[in-house]
Amino acid sequence: MKRFIIENEFWSIFPNAKIGVVVCKGIDNNIKDVEAYVEMLNNAEQEAKKFFVKEEFSSNPVIAVWRDAFQKFKTKKGVRASIEALLKRIHNGNHIGTISPLVDIYNSISLRYGLPCGGEDIDTFVGNIKLTKAIGNEEFLPLGSDENMPPYEGEIVYKDDAGAICRCWNWREAQRTMLTENTKNAFLCVELVDETREEDFVSAIKELADIVPKHIGGTVKLYILDANNKEAILD
Repeated sequence: MKRFIIENEFWSIFPNAKIGVVVCKGIDNNIKDVEAYVEMLNNAEQEAKKFFVKEEFSSNPVIAVWRDAFQKFKTKKGVRASIEALLKRIHNGNHIGTISPLVDIYNSISLRYGLPCGGEDIDTFVGNIKLTKAIGNEEFLPLGSDENMPPYEGEIVYKDDAGAICRCWNWREAQRTMLTENTKNAFLCVELVDETREEDFVSAIKELADIVPKHIGGTVKLYILDANNKEAILD
């Protein structure tokens, strides 16, 4: 039985964080109607502009809270949270391109709610997946690279028994576990560090769980994890 476990090493740094998990089973991750996903992303881009309440990009609350969070553990210089990377593109007048149904869905949720979202192929996991501090010797082949880039010791990572899955919490994903058109079973997540936005967080994870089966079939199971509820079943 595969599990997702958030270890105490994570909670020691972020005791009030929450991680929403949607376990998707039996999905069809092939794009059948590209225009529908383009429209979904375009609408989300427009909604995301509500987060630009301050002229200086990095001073906007949804950005600043993650920059503060990334100061609390060892990171690669200059890395930013996934939500900042998405919003930066919108802020610069660029569009988010369609990739696959699952990625398009979670990117649209991320933009609309101003929260980091991510996803991985459960069938590629080796053993349990953990959110924890890195040892520093985990293998990690990032998307778009053919060079092993292991995390720093103490870096917050998602990992399994074969190596790191996502570095610097939600910065960069691995090729090994990426979602593809052949993905049938997926692990999706929404991450919260700002306690004042719990209502938005709950709405985001519930909407994510609702949208997936409507678009690509299958079944879903939703978990909201915190320091008192640290595990989710992936099988």
